[in-house]
Amino acid sequence: MIYRNYGQTGKKVSILGFGGMRFDHVDDHDECIRMMIAAAEGGVNYFDTAPGYFETRSETVYGKGFAEMRKRNLPYYAATKTFESTESGIRRELEGQLKRLNIDAVDFYHIWCITALDEWQNRKKDGVLKTFRKLKEEGLIKHICVSSHLIKNEIKELLMEGVFEGVLFGYCAYNFQTRQEAFDAIKEKKLGAVVMNPLGGGIIPQHPEVFSFLRRHGEDVTTAALSFLWDHPDISVVLVGFNSIDSVKGALAAMDGYKPGTQAELDAIKAKAGASLEGVCTGCAYCDNCPQGVPIPLFMDAYNQKLLSIGNKADAIGERLYWHWKLKKSEAEKCTACGLCEKACTQHINIIERLKEIGSGKDWTPAA
Repeated sequence: MIYRNYGQTGKKVSILGFGGMRFDHVDDHDECIRMMIAAAEGGVNYFDTAPGYFETRSETVYGKGFAEMRKRNLPYYAATKTFESTESGIRRELEGQLKRLNIDAVDFYHIWCITALDEWQNRKKDGVLKTFRKLKEEGLIKHICVSSHLIKNEIKELLMEGVFEGVLFGYCAYNFQTRQEAFDAIKEKKLGAVVMNPLGGGIIPQHPEVFSFLRRHGEDVTTAALSFLWDHPDISVVLVGFNSIDSVKGALAAMDGYKPGTQAELDAIKAKAGASLEGVCTGCAYCDNCPQGVPIPLFMDAYNQKLLSIGNKADAIGERLYWHWKLKKSEAEKCTACGLCEKACTQHINIIERLKEIGSGKDWTPAA
């Protein structure tokens, strides 16, 4: 296992992290604990979860796993999150989390899922930063972190607060362009950088032919996608959502066989991405210039799900908009077909046509 600095905290974290949102059988605690122990014995020491994963059951599983790790003297860091923004709400949630996780303090506690700057301003008004500072002073959390889906350089407004020690953000082989400015800002501040969705939510391994440009040493596309991220020296942890013991073993095998590439090799892979992902929006965000305020990059990201998702998702676009971006399809109807976005698109994507298609559909909801 390779370990890197988590920002300037003094903590050394495994570059392969354990994500707790994809257990196949979350109520089979013995199976889940075996997965956690296998990862820890393989050198993984960063374990990430959240109260919304399986309605807090993931945190409960983690608590039992951490107890077993302590018995075996296996080191670990606990990372979790909160959507709450008021002091009373955060304290109430954290109290439950500490009990479920069976720990005295959370190592890396995240303000969860910032998707828009106005949302961030509202949480600040509620006192989220003041509360996080208090919790750290009280020793209930050790490091203040944030989970962000902001694109381009919007994340700079968060980082200007000077309070965050690490950032959890999306970055992978098919969306790295839209996240590069955010990543650069994180690097500039020398913060811990934890990457989520390294396999594009399963998109990359489901379409090995599309992502064959990642392969350097004859490895399978999943291993290649992880290696692509590990080749970024400023990424602290690549977080994989494990669903079974086999998935844990597979990721550990990828780690064992990992051969670091050069910067030139990494640059070459990135250069190939544009040509290889024909029709798939690579997220450069040059189209983010809509006079009507339509968040075009976010809609194009959702449209990628239609192009790349396996056939069992009847409405991959709507599901992505609902869960990932908190958007409704109807917002795409604001498009007046002025054409500015298509003029700016370096991939020559039919953005207007895609927006029209999205806007004509019904919104997806969990009950649908």
